Amino acid sequence: MRPAILFPLFAEIRGLPGIGPRLEKLIAQVAGRRLVDLIFDLPVGVIDRSYRPKLIAAEAGRIATVTVNVLDHLPPYDKRQPYRVRCSDDTAAIELVFFHAKADYLNQILPKGSRRIISGRVERFNNRLQMPHPDYVVETDAEMPLHEPVYALTEGLPGKVVVKAIRGALEKVPAMPEWQDASFLKARSWPPFADAMRKAHAPAHEADLAATTPERLRLAYDELLANQLALILIREHMRAAKGRVLKGDGQLKAKALAALPFTLTDAQKQSLAEIEADMACPARMLRLLQGDVGSGKTVIAMMALLGAVEAGAQGALMAPTEILARQHIAALEPMAKAAGVRLALLTGRERGPARDATLEALAKGEIDILVGTHALFSEDVAFRDLGLAVVDEQHRFGVHQRMTLQGKGERLTDVLVMTATPIPRTLALTAYGDMDVSRLHGLPPGRKPVETRVLSAARLNDVVEHLRKAIAVGARAYWVCPLVAESEKIDLAAAEERAAELQKSLGPKVGLVHGQMKPAERDAAMAKFKTGELQVLVATTVIEVGVDVPEATIMVVEHAERFGLAQLHQLRGRVGRGAKKSSCLLVYQPPLGETAKARLKILRETDDGFVIAEEDLRLRGPGELLGTRQSGELEFRMADLAAHGELLAAARDDAKLILSRDPELNSPRGEALRVLLYLFGRDEAVRYLRTG
Repeated sequence: MRPAILFPLFAEIRGLPGIGPRLEKLIAQVAGRRLVDLIFDLPVGVIDRSYRPKLIAAEAGRIATVTVNVLDHLPPYDKRQPYRVRCSDDTAAIELVFFHAKADYLNQILPKGSRRIISGRVERFNNRLQMPHPDYVVETDAEMPLHEPVYALTEGLPGKVVVKAIRGALEKVPAMPEWQDASFLKARSWPPFADAMRKAHAPAHEADLAATTPERLRLAYDELLANQLALILIREHMRAAKGRVLKGDGQLKAKALAALPFTLTDAQKQSLAEIEADMACPARMLRLLQGDVGSGKTVIAMMALLGAVEAGAQGALMAPTEILARQHIAALEPMAKAAGVRLALLTGRERGPARDATLEALAKGEIDILVGTHALFSEDVAFRDLGLAVVDEQHRFGVHQRMTLQGKGERLTDVLVMTATPIPRTLALTAYGDMDVSRLHGLPPGRKPVETRVLSAARLNDVVEHLRKAIAVGARAYWVCPLVAESEKIDLAAAEERAAELQKSLGPKVGLVHGQMKPAERDAAMAKFKTGELQVLVATTVIEVGVDVPEATIMVVEHAERFGLAQLHQLRGRVGRGAKKSSCLLVYQPPLGETAKARLKILRETDDGFVIAEEDLRLRGPGELLGTRQSGELEFRMADLAAHGELLAAARDDAKLILSRDPELNSPRGEALRVLLYLFGRDEAVRYLRTG
């Protein structure tokens, strides 16, 4: 149960003065619905109002705070014109300019003959000083903030409302029990939690917003420690739960391997050996298999699944999208056939009698391996004896979903998680710290490096001409349309427009796939591309371009500057899967910003996904790297892994030491750490403490 000391912070923001339903909804969009969400919403900028010049010396373009006398009001003759109020100090005059103004209100706050402090951006127009819509107009004895934090906003949400709400939330922050080691804090001169939080929300200068200030370092470390403690507690709970021994005789695997047109690489053999050793151990397996695009993870997964079947159990493979699930089943079928095991597919599309028949066969044990999407989480999906669950592209699923799938087995299920997004070491610790990691380095035999070229959008016609020549000799190409906005409709419009233009230039062999198509239509378009009936496939980014077409040798990415490194690397990995030489054309719209320039340069220079992942983390931060801005998984509020990577290693060591000395967190510091876990929403971990 959440400690009473935190009750005020977990209250709804609607309890704050002046926050009605409309403002509550807007604040929730940018920060969250509870006071704790508000205090974790750190400033992104600061307005400095300490520049207090005389009017004659006021610099245009700067925010100035000046004391003036109100001379007179100049209401407009035409409502379309602004309302002006003339003011002066003893050196010069200034006009305050208001559009769509209410005269009564302006006469009330700026009565003629009064003395006022005004603050806002000074401009010079027709050689006269003016201040359009001052931010503040106050009496000379009133208080006005000289330094004002700036927060992320959304349309219709005034900055002053957020500032006031956050001040209200900060007043509710209690003096917390100290969960950090006293000597550790002293050595770093870090303030207590409540002081750090208040100081982080009161920047005076741009430098105070840096991730390296003592208060921001303190808060980041608190969050990272909560993360690491939670992961270790979850891991220990999983390990403590008795698993099962899954050890086969190798016959099914041998048959499947014999049917492959290649032999496993050393990296694949090593990863498979690690997985088999885990499965043969009585403790439950929790392993992450990291491999670059096309490094051969699916074959490893199938060998592991066959190992479970050899041991008399069933296996499940879960993919994030229907397209990927169908691609997996197509890749696994030849191996399943060679080994003589029964394979089935379950997605949201399977309904009625066909679905019922699959579920019945699954419950009876007549299906050995089930491939599917989120549909595998459905309550009516029951296995006779699920021994191994393989989860593909783990970052699309939360830890809770992973646990749901594990719970499908009568006995505790081994779990193998795969990702084609190579994950930097720091990120692997925070996202997958509850797991052991196997890494597949290098590409399997036959995979050729993809030539990557970067072109300006001015050369788009050259790209189309290149495609014309390529498809004339039977080549196939993907054309990925720009990420216009976080809006499928706008992305779709851009893709439809591009597909129509390419059809005019290249003829009817141009197809289109996007996220709003019916699955059957999408599959039909993919199938036509696979057979060569379509030679150019235009796609939006909302769709997983995960179809495996070895004949595709060209990848065009339009507006490449809008994509992240990992995303571009994933797209590039869709070509170069066959015997022919492949190319990736990254088309950008100039001028390029520094980050975009760095991103495209890295892609041109390397095809090592692990190098690319480290650079992506440095350039973009963790949330976007794992696609978690959308899924809400691994959303750090205080910590920035690109800036606080060293703190993460310290938090990892600290968490291990704490739990080795006080596994149930019963000591005074342990009790304080329980508060920390609840504060950062790691309730799941506290439940695993016996006395929690």
